[in-house]
Parts: sequence; C-alpha cells; structure tokens
Amino acid sequence: MKRWIKRTFVAVFGTAILVGGLSACGGHHGGWNSMTEADGTKMRERMLERAGKELNLDDAQKQRLATLADKLRDQRAALMGTTDPRAEMQALVAGPKFDRTNAQALIEAKTAAVRTKSPEVVTAAADFFDSLKPEQQQQVREFMSKRRGGWGHRS
Repeated sequence: MKRWIKRTFVAVFGTAILVGGLSACGGHHGGWNSMTEADGTKMRERMLERAGKELNLDDAQKQRLATLADKLRDQRAALMGTTDPRAEMQALVAGPKFDRTNAQALIEAKTAAVRTKSPEVVTAAADFFDSLKPEQQQQVREFMSKRRGGWGHRS
C-alpha cells in the first residue's frame, strides 16, 4: 500500500478513535461535550472556511470536505451514544468492584459504532483527498507532519 494512503487511513482512524475516546471519557467543561448544536455548526463552518482558504479549494472540493466533516460528526455522535459518557464511566467504579461486564459492553458498543461508521468516513476522506490537486495534497501532508507534537503543539 502506498505510504500516503497508509498515512491518510491512520489519520482518519486515529482521529475517529481519539474523538470517540475523549467523548466517552469526557465531561470536562469548555470542550466538545459542552458545545451546543449552534456552537458546533459555527465551529464546523469556521473550520471549513479556513481549510477552503488555506488549500484554495474549489466548490466541488469544499462540498467533499463538508461531507467528510458531516461523516466525522455522525461517527462522533454514534460513539457518544444517547447516554451521558461520564455517568457511564462513573457507574463502572460505583460499586465495591470494577464492573467488568458493563465495561466490556461499553467497549463493544463503541467498537461497533466505529466499525459501522468508519467505511463512510474512509470513503468521504478518500473522495476529498483524491479530489485535491497534487500541490493541495502536498499542503495536507505538510500540515499533518507539522501536527506531530499533539493537540495544538507544533514540532
């Protein structure tokens, strides 16, 4: 498999798993969990606008990027589920012993969400990346290589 394909898949899956993991263990103030639907929509629009400017995207590319953003949001929603993730985690340690059965059920539910939604995310990511011109693809690669230091840290 070509190196850039591997990197793209790793980035997409890594992001999906990281967002899901943070969502499941979350509950901190000021993050994704406290964001209203309107705040999420505004943030999505700002990110799409910024990426459109940075990469000089045409309308078709912007639409593919919006589709990717929607698929990632859908996968995150599936990972979050309909219950309170923090309460789920607290319930595991509420008794005298760690609730292994419910912990395993929780993991299986989150894994199933990743398994069912990931093909759509991969397709959307591939459609977007493949629609980019070679110089735009290189910009994406360079951006990804600068992000190795973690969230918000440039290396």
